[in-house]
Amino acid sequence: MKGERGLLIKTLSQTGARVSEFVNLKTADVFFEEQMILIAKAKGGKSRYVPILPELAQELRTHVGQRTVGSLFETNRATRYSPRRIQQILKETAEQAEITKRVYPHLLRHSVGTTLLERVMPIEQIQKFLGHSKLETTQLYAESSTERLRESYQRALSR
Repeated sequence: MKGERGLLIKTLSQTGARVSEFVNLKTADVFFEEQMILIAKAKGGKSRYVPILPELAQELRTHVGQRTVGSLFETNRATRYSPRRIQQILKETAEQAEITKRVYPHLLRHSVGTTLLERVMPIEQIQKFLGHSKLETTQLYAESSTERLRESYQRALSR
């Protein structure tokens, strides 16, 4: 169970999926060879493909095993998780890891967006990855990144 919880959180954070999109992921939405996940029930009725790392694709293949139907992550009753349950899992896991900061699904989404921006992925690609209809929404990540840059700069030089 512990490994599955870790894989669930890893998948949520690396895909940048909204929690509402994540709970609707099916086993059939993962394209292992192509290392892509189809986020079919996205916000605004749109769907998008997001790339995943080869390591995550392999872990998901192992996790899915022989299953070809059903949710990508299922409860012990073989039903999909609710967004609320995903929030609880994140909260419990953060507490076990003695993380004092509030951890919630959208924070993971924001973190991957910011990381991609900091590692110089073009903002238009990040917009597509996160499924933002407006570039302005994605540009908010740039602003938080600039704020962190300013703080780091001031810390580094104010000795």
